[in-house]
Amino acid sequence: MIFYFSGTGNSLWVARQIAERLDDELVSMTDKIDRTYTLKENERVGFVFPVYAWGPPTCVIDYISRVRIEKPTYLYFICTCGDDIGKTGEFFSKAISKRGWKCMAGYSITMPNTYVCLPGFNVDDKDLEHMKIENAKERIKFIADELAKRIQMSKFNCHEGAFPNLKTYVIRPFFHSFLMSPKLFHATDACTSCRMCEKKCPTQNIKVDGKPQWGENCTHCLACYHVCPSKAIQYGKRTQSKGQYQPKEFKS
Repeated sequence: MIFYFSGTGNSLWVARQIAERLDDELVSMTDKIDRTYTLKENERVGFVFPVYAWGPPTCVIDYISRVRIEKPTYLYFICTCGDDIGKTGEFFSKAISKRGWKCMAGYSITMPNTYVCLPGFNVDDKDLEHMKIENAKERIKFIADELAKRIQMSKFNCHEGAFPNLKTYVIRPFFHSFLMSPKLFHATDACTSCRMCEKKCPTQNIKVDGKPQWGENCTHCLACYHVCPSKAIQYGKRTQSKGQYQPKEFKS
């Protein structure tokens, strides 16, 4: 069983590839939390999610604390990132340990950048985007082979990057306190009320009444920004000249 959370589609694409190779069931972490999941004997349990500000999305941590499932015999995580992940693996392990569970394996997969809300951050150019996705395909094959063997690690197979503790335990809380408010999201007059943002929002945080309105349950995944066909959705004035991430590989 693979539990996944995805905003722009990177983690969903990875989760689908892993599930297909391992013949495992996919479960969205945005499904109703009151369902009880029954595991088969020795069934693998995976969590696939993006890295936001060098850690798991808060909705993923919340889901782990509340999901109704028996103690897994083999548990792993796969996180997608544009570059490095800081101490995401450690953060995740601490979260599952509160349930009395243990993480046996963990991996990061580099995927195209999607964060555009700060100066210096933008989507990758098309050549780099394509290269990352092609490299990810090989990485997925490697990870699936290891998971099939139920590899147990003393150290996660992840790219933490420079200063991982600083990023996850100092900068991450700053991001959450000051840089992840939904208040700066707005739609320009280019909005056609197509409701694509409402449909794509993984936390059902957007309601369109003429123009979209954002609630407080925002993960800053930017799915609304990237999916908008008229590029009407902006984050303050920070995204006016930024690109959108709409890879053809993920179209279904």
